[in-house]
Amino acid sequence: MKYIAFLLFLNILPLVGFSQKSNPLKLASIKNNPAKRNVIFILSDDHRNDFMGFTKRVPWLKTPNMDKMAKDGAYFKNAFVTTSLCSPSRASILTGQYSHVHTVVDNQAPDPENLIFFPQYLQKAGYQTSFFGKWHMGDESDRPRPGFDHWESFKGQGVYWNPELNINGTEIQYGDSTYITDLLTGHAITWLEKRDKKKPFFLYLSHKAVHEPWQPAKRHRGMYKNLEYALPSSFYQTSNNDYKNLNWPQWVKNQRFSWHGVDFMYHEHKDFQQYIRNYCETLAGVDESIGSVLEYLRANGLDQNTLVIYMGDNGFSFG
Repeated sequence: MKYIAFLLFLNILPLVGFSQKSNPLKLASIKNNPAKRNVIFILSDDHRNDFMGFTKRVPWLKTPNMDKMAKDGAYFKNAFVTTSLCSPSRASILTGQYSHVHTVVDNQAPDPENLIFFPQYLQKAGYQTSFFGKWHMGDESDRPRPGFDHWESFKGQGVYWNPELNINGTEIQYGDSTYITDLLTGHAITWLEKRDKKKPFFLYLSHKAVHEPWQPAKRHRGMYKNLEYALPSSFYQTSNNDYKNLNWPQWVKNQRFSWHGVDFMYHEHKDFQQYIRNYCETLAGVDESIGSVLEYLRANGLDQNTLVIYMGDNGFSFG
């Protein structure tokens, strides 16, 4: 399955090689290496590869900040995830390994506790590192993980409203209609403001959105009211017996009438048009989060030495 991957080349991080077997936490040196660049990695959950304004897949969808990243940076439209599930994909991102190697093969498989995550290498190279958001790699725990000097996460899938965060080992409950996308973004920017300005930084901002059940921020509710998504001609062919006349195998019908199937998604018969609108309205918060981070970099003179990466963890096929 395709997933989103694009970079905003505010400046380019030099690539380095390493051998985990021979020297687990040592980066290979590069001659004439320029000053270390800052890196911000923003990850979303279940964001389709084509649901962004600039792709024109949904004519009415507005994602100005993602559009800006694609325009000013590099958009990888042929990036593919090797195991299209949350936990295996996240483990591959953190380790650079296939799921059969890191062994987090599904959303229940535990972290084997012997993996090295790439932020550990950055720490050894002198970076200050931080993690904000959804971990969800093999278990429900929100405990701090190796590689991060600052840690803020939640258990499992988390919730959109009034979350509880584990902040460096201390559980803090939020209320008063606190929205998770805004909370994580605000905390990430606060960390940027308070960091040691003498050191390069790596920030990993991992959103819960846009995971189902989609719940947009109050300011975004209804922003796409009454707008229609053009359904493909094959949309209804397994809701009746048309698929048999097309000689489609029975497994297609069975799969589409399953947890991730278009005919019975999440074991509910949904209003698909409203379903799409909720998804896109929830995505608006992620786009604003990207915009807030980019504006902070610009306002603080960091936009010439910071690499910003945005990715979706595994795409989403809508059946």
